[in-house]
Amino acid sequence: MENKGPIGQFMLEHYKHFNAAALVDAAKGYEKHLAEGKKMMITLAGAMSTAELGKSLAEMIRQDKVQIISCTGANLEEDLMNLVAHSHYERVPHYRDLTPKEEWDLLERGLNRVTDTCIPEEEAFRRLQSHIYEIWKEAEANGERYFPHEFMYKMLNSGVLEQYYEIDPKNSWMLAAAEKNLPIVVPGWEDSTMGNIFASYCLKGDLKPSTMKSGIEYMTFLADWYTDNAGSEGIGFFQIGGGIAGDFPICVVPMLYQDMERTDTPFWSYFCQISDSTTSYGSYSGAVPNEKITWGKLDINTPKFIVESDATIVAPLLFGYLLGW
Repeated sequence: MENKGPIGQFMLEHYKHFNAAALVDAAKGYEKHLAEGKKMMITLAGAMSTAELGKSLAEMIRQDKVQIISCTGANLEEDLMNLVAHSHYERVPHYRDLTPKEEWDLLERGLNRVTDTCIPEEEAFRRLQSHIYEIWKEAEANGERYFPHEFMYKMLNSGVLEQYYEIDPKNSWMLAAAEKNLPIVVPGWEDSTMGNIFASYCLKGDLKPSTMKSGIEYMTFLADWYTDNAGSEGIGFFQIGGGIAGDFPICVVPMLYQDMERTDTPFWSYFCQISDSTTSYGSYSGAVPNEKITWGKLDINTPKFIVESDATIVAPLLFGYLLGW
């Protein structure tokens, strides 16, 4: 069945209607986009790293099925937290029933809850902090500046975290990305634990804000990357969730076309969003793909797909389809 593995065969046989069919259509569109020699961006909102999307996303990176990623600061760091502290995580399947006192008890035990999963303060956050701080300080002492993801790459490539690995390294998408030096954009990185920690050192006078490259520099980096890689037909855009991880990078096209007046800039040439947001609330996350035409992000003929479902369920399925699993 189209040379697909068991997951792909199951999807082709059973996913015939509604959101299930939209998922298959999106997967086929993604496959066609790559087969035509075009490149793809994946954007990660929400808590996809804590949901362990790395089990499939890392292989997508290794097999060159994604060429650039945009993610929140939380997704950037939480993949590494899972890598170095997995055995200390606690799952709380009855999280809906927790009382305020029980939530406070989790805090006092150093457990930060993400829905049904608790991330350990000491083994995850502080373990990373102790090492990334040294890398920040060294860069500043040498008069060097880097992006947030580049500092993470330096920490991974140094091998200093290997002593803590608690999962199979092949399931870390950040490790796979570091090995390829995959381009990453992290808009709003300050809204993350490592971003908060970096800000605290700046407040103490221990680090300078300028040691960390800014969001504006991320946009100019992305503008150059898009210009160099889009050719005449554009880049694909696969959006998991919504928010700043999606809206920041998609805006590079109208910025180049309208503000830079580079009228030969191609539109995004494939678009898919996995989301449960509703369009009537006025949010970017719930905006239907055609709305993006009015903003100069997508063309009339851009293949557009929207899967209104839970990304933790359907994203691994779509990746499995593409990977031949």
